[in-house]
Amino acid sequence: MTSPSDVGGEIGFDIDVRDVDAVADRRDELVASVRDHAGTIAYQLARLQGGDYGRTELSTPGGEWTVKHEAGELEFLLFSPNRGSDTYVVSTKRPPDPAGLATALDDYANMVAAWNDYVESLSGVLDGVTADFPEPESTDGVVAERDRVLDAVRETCGVIAGEIHRYEGDDYGTFTARVDGDRWELKWDEGAVSYLRVGGSGGVYLLSQYEAPSAADVREYADPFAGFVEAYNEFVAELESDLTRVDIS
Repeated sequence: MTSPSDVGGEIGFDIDVRDVDAVADRRDELVASVRDHAGTIAYQLARLQGGDYGRTELSTPGGEWTVKHEAGELEFLLFSPNRGSDTYVVSTKRPPDPAGLATALDDYANMVAAWNDYVESLSGVLDGVTADFPEPESTDGVVAERDRVLDAVRETCGVIAGEIHRYEGDDYGTFTARVDGDRWELKWDEGAVSYLRVGGSGGVYLLSQYEAPSAADVREYADPFAGFVEAYNEFVAELESDLTRVDIS
């Protein structure tokens, strides 16, 4: 059987296959240096932008560079030359092509200069900006007034919920009434108030288990609430009238 070396000898091949290790090692050495150097830019960019993720584009005579960071660490450094293919000089995927790396590194100093120019352009941008701001007004008074009104509404609704629960005998239920065109709904749960809502499913919750209404909403519906109570009293009066007409003789 003829070996491959025999075949090569027979047809006259006498060509050495070049070892790529030296090229790959040099490329990796250069990429590591760029990663360390550009990592400083990424860190400074993160401080400037103030977020966990960010990027910036820097234009140079040779093309455009993109620096992207994640939590202050360089995620990638991309060079997009004016002519030719993009080269990820630094990335988390694979090392760059040596030829593309060489082209990018020829322009790398220009990228650093562009970054420095950008930072320099921000120098003094906050000079003269005052940090003396007006004192914000406290909402304590408004909140206290809102809570005072709501406490009275809650107390009244508690009586209504307890009475209806005692009359109906069910653990859950609602009492509804229409006041000046608005639908009011009081939901009770075992005699306690679950919510008081005005205006249907998309309306305002004057009472709820979650958050208090705005002071403006309380002001708008505080007076009409009296009409809701009157509607409840009329409901009770009708029940009493109905009961008086029951004849068991």
